[in-house]
Amino acid sequence: QAQLVESGGGLVQFGGSLTLSCTGSGLIFSSYVMSWYRQAPGKERELVAGITQYSGARDYADSVKGRFTISRDNIKKTVYLRMNNLKPEDTAVYFCSAGGQLGDSPHYWGQGTQVTVSS
Repeated sequence: QAQLVESGGGLVQFGGSLTLSCTGSGLIFSSYVMSWYRQAPGKERELVAGITQYSGARDYADSVKGRFTISRDNIKKTVYLRMNNLKPEDTAVYFCSAGGQLGDSPHYWGQGTQVTVSS
């Protein structure tokens, strides 16, 4: 069965950087749009960034444009989220997902990785 496993979360200071990774198994990774979502306490899950199957297009939430970069390696079946200039409002659980179209409801979800930004 399909599985997505995130890693790379942790505690970082304001202005710091982190890179999240998500590795897929049990699915044809290169056939899926890959996205990162996040959910902060008491808030709804929101789309952070998405990337099409062969990296032809990327999409970002306005709140992270210019700070976050999504990329993928289909050979390694891994999608990355490089996060720079982190702010306390970026604190959330970050989820990896696999879906059919940018912005559509994903087919598969990872378990999430916590990112905490201290002020």
